[in-house]
Amino acid sequence: MNTYFIKLKEPTPTIVKMFNQWENDPNLVPLTRPNRNKVDVERHVITMDDITQRLEHHHIYLIYLDDKLIGEMNYMVDPPHLYQKKPGAAWIGITIGEPEARGKGIGYRAIQFLEEQVKRKGLKRIELGVFEFNMQAHKLYKKLGYQEIGSIHDFTFWQNRMWSDIRMEKVLG
Repeated sequence: MNTYFIKLKEPTPTIVKMFNQWENDPNLVPLTRPNRNKVDVERHVITMDDITQRLEHHHIYLIYLDDKLIGEMNYMVDPPHLYQKKPGAAWIGITIGEPEARGKGIGYRAIQFLEEQVKRKGLKRIELGVFEFNMQAHKLYKKLGYQEIGSIHDFTFWQNRMWSDIRMEKVLG
């Protein structure tokens, strides 16, 4: 099992297709984006321009397993939605889009790689949000040394109710 990561410089039709597939996977939607209500969970369409615009503010890395694109991860520097507004922080996100790639430790290795990229940029802190029902991701982040720094109540809709977003951070050594 060979896992590797490639920085996305320019979207291709294949990448747009995969991003749309993951963005609209009913198993992933509740985990990857906040939804204010049931309507928000409905289909989103991502275009080539959307990804190109995203690249202006995000450093995106594609996750491959044995030459198959299985996910993406990214970071932004000092976005406005940080819980703690300390300059020099990265906000990270990860999606393991392909079901057969989940639960194999790929997310663990991917986050370690992303942390290394953030360090190389000279950033000293990483912050992220994980929805309170996403226990698997919460456990992964704790294992990687992330600590809870706060919570935003009634942040996302799932299973007919609102859930909190747990904010976590890791100070890089």
